Amino acid sequence: MAEMKTQANDRDVDAFLDSVEDPKRRADAKAVRELMAEVTGERGQMWGDSIVGFGTQHLRYPSGREIDWLVVGFSPRKQNTTIYLTEGFEAHEEVLHRLGPHSLGKSCLYVKRLDDVDASVLRELVTAAVARAGEA
Repeated sequence: MAEMKTQANDRDVDAFLDSVEDPKRRADAKAVRELMAEVTGERGQMWGDSIVGFGTQHLRYPSGREIDWLVVGFSPRKQNTTIYLTEGFEAHEEVLHRLGPHSLGKSCLYVKRLDDVDASVLRELVTAAVARAGEA
């Protein structure tokens, strides 16, 4: 079985965030990092080249494949800030309705600008995801 490309590593999170070219996207990334650090009690760790992750959980897929993956994380992409919840977003429909403008992928939440969403609702979403991961 092929090894996963996106793995936790020792790259410098601060240097990565400082390298984000757009000043607004950089500020958004630092604010999301702060929020996730407060919720998880961790500083964050690089996963691959462009994801900052918090917490680790062991996942076992129905196929038998097993991986270690981040509990919550984010990536400051060119078009948006991508927020990752390992568990996905199905359990958070009610909270997402209160968040503000966003779009979703399977386990990705896309936010164009952090100022456009309700920060307290984003905190609620991250807190719930971390709590649910602790129950797994």
